[in-house]
Amino acid sequence: MDIMNIINPIISIGGLGVVLGAGLGYAGKLFAVEEDPKLGEVLEALPGANCGGCGFPGCGGCAAAIVAGTAPVNACPVGGAAVAAKIGSIMGIEAGSAEPTAAFVKCQGTCDIAKEKYTYFGLDDCTMAMQLAGGGAKSCTYGCLGLGSCKKACAFDAIEIVNGIAVIDKDKCVSCGKCVSTCPKHIIELLPVKKKVKVQCSSKDMGKNVNAVCSAGCIACKICEKNCPFDAIHVVDNLAVIDYDKCKACGICANKCPKGVLTGKKPAAPKADTPVAEAKSE
Repeated sequence: MDIMNIINPIISIGGLGVVLGAGLGYAGKLFAVEEDPKLGEVLEALPGANCGGCGFPGCGGCAAAIVAGTAPVNACPVGGAAVAAKIGSIMGIEAGSAEPTAAFVKCQGTCDIAKEKYTYFGLDDCTMAMQLAGGGAKSCTYGCLGLGSCKKACAFDAIEIVNGIAVIDKDKCVSCGKCVSTCPKHIIELLPVKKKVKVQCSSKDMGKNVNAVCSAGCIACKICEKNCPFDAIHVVDNLAVIDYDKCKACGICANKCPKGVLTGKKPAAPKADTPVAEAKSE
């Protein structure tokens, strides 16, 4: 057997590999897309949670958008002001002063406040429960079902189910928005942390219908609207709505609300001691 019959094919295949490799290398350089060196720096500055709270597909998508100029340097809700400042330094622009937000559950219909149509037996999943008659067991069709879908979606352990409704720990909440998109009732909203006055109801039913199913729901009485000195709260579709650009968190509306729907109630001012008249000396 001629050894060259083995060597020649090996040399031919090896030579072909070298040629193809060189061709691919040249093509790679020819069609290469230059990557902005800032992309890696911004990605490294991001926390790596990949929560999607920024509205982009993970931290990589967020970093690409920031570098491309289609997202602000404070686009990451998890990183907060510290990460925004670091990215702003990388990009050479001011980070701005984005107001911190946290998730807020617009319902206070606990088990002892809100009525139920029936006893629910099934998966602890709000979306599944909503497929049943009446949109779940709770008599108020707008109320929190309390089955914990938002809690499962939260990667930061910021939500607990307490007495039948979701409760947010604002100190743990990073405002990623996962609970907002998960809630099938759409009663969770990202609101400014420093704004103390918030509406703890989502019902748009008439007052008498609200009273029939929940003792702590907004009855659209407009007392809050009439007493606000800053025109910052109005009843829209039978529900109080706050304009946070006008709200001064004075607490008057919360104090006047007969149903306790509004947070931010101010404690009553202590009454001044009544002076005791001195006895006249004879």
